[in-house]
Amino acid sequence: MPYLGLLVMALWVFSLIDVVTADDSGIRHLPKVGWLLLVLFIPLIGSLLWLTVGRPIGGGVWGGSGPSRRGPASGFAEYDIRPGRAVAQDPEADAEFLRQCRARAEEQRRIERERRRADGY
Repeated sequence: MPYLGLLVMALWVFSLIDVVTADDSGIRHLPKVGWLLLVLFIPLIGSLLWLTVGRPIGGGVWGGSGPSRRGPASGFAEYDIRPGRAVAQDPEADAEFLRQCRARAEEQRRIERERRRADGY
């Protein structure tokens, strides 16, 4: 009998995490907050309802790539949230930025060399 309680608790924890990580656009029948409250306050029934009628179709385990996801999963969430962020928008601006980074790095190296010479290293 104690195994039944552990099973319900495991189902409840899985469902809570699944609701929180699910993509809002794929959730069915209720808004995400509604599902969260239902699973939170009515653990067994809410979890079963979430898994059967609320969960995004093809959502995978905890936000996997399903039809509700935008674009391919790159493995880096920060790029999936804002598509196109990894690609340089303006090649000239990108080259200028890199030139400024190199110039700043050289300036920092020069300052450090002068500091070491002044300290006698």
